[in-house]
Amino acid sequence: MPQQRYIFPPAPRPVVPVAGSDTLFPVRRIYCVGRNYADHAREMGHDPDREPPFFFQKNPDNLVLDGVFDYPPLSGDVHFEVELVVALAGGGRDIPVAAAEALIFGYTVGLDMTRRDLQAAAKKAGRPWEAAKAFEGSAPCGPIVPVSALPGHPRAGAITLRQNGDLRQRGDLADMIWSVPEAISALSSLFELAAGDLVFTGTPAGVGAVASGDLLHAEIAGLGDLDIEIR
Repeated sequence: MPQQRYIFPPAPRPVVPVAGSDTLFPVRRIYCVGRNYADHAREMGHDPDREPPFFFQKNPDNLVLDGVFDYPPLSGDVHFEVELVVALAGGGRDIPVAAAEALIFGYTVGLDMTRRDLQAAAKKAGRPWEAAKAFEGSAPCGPIVPVSALPGHPRAGAITLRQNGDLRQRGDLADMIWSVPEAISALSSLFELAAGDLVFTGTPAGVGAVASGDLLHAEIAGLGDLDIEIR
């Protein structure tokens, strides 16, 4: 086979550090579960008891690993959303709920940064959310904690976010409408999942706007924390 020749150097594959290790997790795709906590669904004006899970995507190069979030252009209302992030070591289609946890490499804490004003305009017009959700820097993420370093898969535990020291979001992983295995199973009915996929699993209530100079501190019990400066 002839050697491949590119017209320009290809971009490096995005990676996330693995906690307690010098290894890196290569990222293939980023999926996000929408409105997966009842209190957040209600604060956004939706009925969590009537909606099946739905999903959207961010781009792997939207990841932020250096602790700095640059306020994006064309928006005056950017919100934080703290989330449990699931890192997959395997995948497939139509994955049974009972088989989903065996595919998980590890977990971490992340933020789904959202241009809320652009999202509201897209919703009103019936248009896609990419400009609101998949912009540069919209996926801050901490180091991935392998399942092998945990006492088990986290099914409960506090998930919080502080803004400039003030508590803004507080929930529990047990409050998810769709559990992690259920979300993975439902997602695999729409897409073929694979090793390297990240799944952001939704946010509890209390989302709010950020401003330049803010300091965000996100934390999930047993999985560490994530500090982000808004610039």
